[in-house]
Amino acid sequence: MLLKSIAHIETCFTTKFGVPRQAGIVETPGRIVFEPEYRVPEAVRGLEGFDYIWLIWQFSKAVRDSWSPTVRPPRLGGNERIGVFATRSPFRPNALGLSSVRLDHIDLDPALGPLLYITGADLMDGTPIYDIKPYLPYTDSHPTARSGFATRPAERLLEVVCSPTLLEKIPQGLRQPLLDVLSHDPRPQYQHDPDRIYGMLFSGHEIKFRVDNSQLYVTAIE
Repeated sequence: MLLKSIAHIETCFTTKFGVPRQAGIVETPGRIVFEPEYRVPEAVRGLEGFDYIWLIWQFSKAVRDSWSPTVRPPRLGGNERIGVFATRSPFRPNALGLSSVRLDHIDLDPALGPLLYITGADLMDGTPIYDIKPYLPYTDSHPTARSGFATRPAERLLEVVCSPTLLEKIPQGLRQPLLDVLSHDPRPQYQHDPDRIYGMLFSGHEIKFRVDNSQLYVTAIE
């Protein structure tokens, strides 16, 4: 089967560091732009009636010629191996991802065709999208289902300390999403050096920070 990219997504994340670990945990904005062949308004007719959509996409920065039957999930400390099909690891045979995101609205652009504005994506900027499907609560939601080793959210929320002067460098509509991303602790879950300065790219800015216990200190925004 030959898969064709039907669209790509525009987000604040130009590198994988800092991308939310799951869809929907942070309300980061995004925009889905269809490829020229699919810029047909009729193709999204009726989609405005759904609050959420499924995105089927490619881990485009994790494509490999080989694969491993086991991986080391970060939430298990990065040391314990588990079957790749029991995880959402990007390192899989076909490098495909699946995300449920909120559909905020649809605009029709004279040049770009229908544009889907979404929130809650866990995708890098430029990620190719292979398909879009509506989310159906009556069949897609299973609140009582078991969830294996991922029984609860892995992240412990941090208190983010950032001076107003630094935060003003970020466009106003992106300030709260940035603080939310930082509160979920972007660091690898096995790194806990309180003196290390980390750098994360977000919407064209480099965010530098360090973490000490339950507080994250933004040291610079460049």
